Amino acid sequence: MSDTVIMPRPEAHPLAGRAMTGAEMIVQVIADEGVTAIFGYSGGAILPTYDAVFLHNEAQRLVGGREVPLIVPANEQGAGFMAAGYARSSGRVGVALVTSGPGATNTVTPVRDCMADSVPIVVICGQVPVAAIGSDAFQEAPVASIMGAVAKHVFLVTDPTKLEATVRTAFEIARTGRPGPVVIDVPKDVQNWKGEYHGHGTLDIPGYRRRMASASGTVVGDADAARFFDLLAASRRPLIYAGGGVTNASAAEALREFAVTFDVPVVTTLMGIGALDTSDPLCLRMLGMHGAAFANYAVEDCDFLITVGARFDDRVAGVPQRFAARARAIAHLDIDRAEINKVKRVQWSHVGPLREALAALTAAGRRLGVQAKHEEWRAELATLRRAHAMNYDRESPLIQPYYVIEEIARLTKGEAIVSTGVGQHQMWAAQYCEFREPRQWLTSGSMGTMGFGLPAAIGAQVANPGRLVIDIDGDASIRMNVGELETATTYALPVKVVVLNNFGDGMVKQWQKLFFKGRLSASDKSLHKKDFVKAAQADGFAYAVRLDRKADVPRVVREFLEFNGPAFLEVLIDPDAGVYPMVGPGQSYDKMITGDFIASRSTGPVEPPPPDKTELF
Repeated sequence: MSDTVIMPRPEAHPLAGRAMTGAEMIVQVIADEGVTAIFGYSGGAILPTYDAVFLHNEAQRLVGGREVPLIVPANEQGAGFMAAGYARSSGRVGVALVTSGPGATNTVTPVRDCMADSVPIVVICGQVPVAAIGSDAFQEAPVASIMGAVAKHVFLVTDPTKLEATVRTAFEIARTGRPGPVVIDVPKDVQNWKGEYHGHGTLDIPGYRRRMASASGTVVGDADAARFFDLLAASRRPLIYAGGGVTNASAAEALREFAVTFDVPVVTTLMGIGALDTSDPLCLRMLGMHGAAFANYAVEDCDFLITVGARFDDRVAGVPQRFAARARAIAHLDIDRAEINKVKRVQWSHVGPLREALAALTAAGRRLGVQAKHEEWRAELATLRRAHAMNYDRESPLIQPYYVIEEIARLTKGEAIVSTGVGQHQMWAAQYCEFREPRQWLTSGSMGTMGFGLPAAIGAQVANPGRLVIDIDGDASIRMNVGELETATTYALPVKVVVLNNFGDGMVKQWQKLFFKGRLSASDKSLHKKDFVKAAQADGFAYAVRLDRKADVPRVVREFLEFNGPAFLEVLIDPDAGVYPMVGPGQSYDKMITGDFIASRSTGPVEPPPPDKTELF
C-alpha cells in the first residue's frame, strides 16, 4: 500500500502534471503554502533547492507573480530564530532552509526552542546522497536521530516520489494541534530527481489525523458546561491563568469575551503576555518567578483557578502543591491531553481547541443565565495592585532600565512588536512593556535561549513590514548572534535594536549575589572590549548611539524610535539594577523577594534560600 494519499480537489493546481525536479517541488509547495519569505544559509547539499528558489523568483518576476524572498543570515541558528520570529508574530509557518552537517546541527537550538514554546516552523535540511548516508561522507550528520529528540516530527526522504507529499504534510503537522517544528532531511539526489508535480496530496498519517480529529471534534457539552458554571457560582474569587496556548490557538478574543462576560480577572504567563490587552482593567499582568507581586498574590488569594493554555511550569508553580493553595477548584483547558493533571490535579478539564472551547463556555453561560459579578474581588485586586505596584529607584542618578522601557512603552502606546534576548532585560520588558494584542511579544520562554532577540526581530519585521519592531536586548545576550546586525541592514529592515548594557550576564550576576555570596564567576564582563556602537556602525547602521545620561533618555529614545530605517541604541544602565519581584527556585509565592521599592506582604525582609547546587536557573 502506498504511503501517499492523493486527495482530489475541486480545481486542479495550475502546475499539475508539470515535470519538476525534487528541489523545484520543495519550493513550489512552500509557495503554495503561502510562505512569504525563506530564511537560510546555502551549502553544497542544499544547492539544488537554492537554485530552485532563484529560478522560481525569476519566473515570478517575469509574470508579475509573488516571489518568495530568501533572507540570508550570518549563520543557521539565526535562520531558525528568524523563522521563529516570523511564525510567532504572524501565526503562519516559518521556513528555514539549510545545508547538511553543520548547517543542520546549527539549527538544533532553534528547533528545540520552537518545540518548547509550541511555534510552527519547517526546517528543510540538505543531506548527502541516499547511497552515502551512514558512510561519514563530507558534511554528513544524522539529522533524523539528532532532531528526533527535539522536533515535533522528522522526515528523512529517501523515496523521491513521496517528496512533494512529505513537504505538504510537514506544514500540516507544524501548524495543527499543538504547533511545533517539523524537520525534513532531503538527500541531494532526491532534490535532483525529476518527476511529475501533483499540486496536492499528503502522506497517510492516520494516527496523527485521528488524534487531531478527536481533539478538534471535542465540544464542551451541556453537562460539562453546567459543572463548570457550578464551580464558578460557588466561587467568590475566580481567576484566569492564561498561557501561550491562547496566542497559539488565536483564542485571545474568545478569552477576552469570556473574561468580560463573567467578570473574571486574568493573569498571564510569560508566553501568554498579550493574550489580554495589558491596559484592560481585568488584566493583572504576568505571574510567576518574576511576575508582578499583585499578580502572584492574586493567585494566592483566588478560590477558583481557570487555567487556559498553560502548563503549571516550574517558573510559575515552583512548588505545585502550594500553588493556588486556597483554590477550592481548578479548571484546565488545553489542546494537549498530556498537560491535564501532569503537574497539578484539577477538578474540571477540557481537551480541544481553545477558541472553540471558550466560545462554547461563553455561549453556554449565557444560555444558563449566569450573572457572574465579582465587584468585591476586583476591589480587593485593585487594592493589591496599588499596594504592591511595580516600582524602582526613580531618584537614582544612574539610568534605570525600567525607566528606559517605560519610555519606550509610552511612545509606542503598546502597538510595537517587541522581541527580547534572555536575561534581566527580558524580564524588565515583560514587566514594563505594554501590549494591545497577541503576537506582539516574542521571547524564548521555556528554553531561555540567549541570542534569540535580534534574529527573531528580523523575522518579525519580514513578516510584518509595516509594523514597528523593537529588539530589547542585553549586552551578553546580543553577543550570541551579533552578526545578525548586518542582516538587518543588508535587507534594509527597519528594526530597532536597544541594548541595555550592564557589563555582564545580568541575571546570572543577580543569582550569584543572592545565592552564591556575590562570587561573580565568569559573569562580570566589565573588562571586555566590545564597542557595540562601532560594531553597529561597521554593520551599516546609520543610526548608532550610546546613551549614558539620564536626562537624555526621553529625547534619545524618541529619536531612536522615529529614525527611518534600522536603528541601534546602546544604553549604559545601572549595573546593580535587579529584577524584582523574584521567587527563588523551589520557593512558593509567600517567599517572594520584592526588593527595596515594591511592597511585600511579609512583615520583614525575606532571606534568600540557600543555594541548591543542582538547581538550574
